[in-house]
Amino acid sequence: MKIEDRPIPVNRIKAVLAEKQISAKQLSVAVGKNATTISRWCNNKIQPSVTQLQEIAHILDVDVRELLCPTK
Repeated sequence: MKIEDRPIPVNRIKAVLAEKQISAKQLSVAVGKNATTISRWCNNKIQPSVTQLQEIAHILDVDVRELLCPTK
């Protein structure tokens, strides 16, 4: 895989789920999205909207900034 083909990490949803010991399946039920969408978010293939990030942060009881990768 070429470097430009790799997804650029934007979110930390997968890491926060692991920290909170919550499965992707549990998150999919809580946000009402299918497992494929959650998987694509966790693997940074697509990104949730800002509204969806806020909902995820609320569900996981974290600040929304914890769901984003730092830029510096």
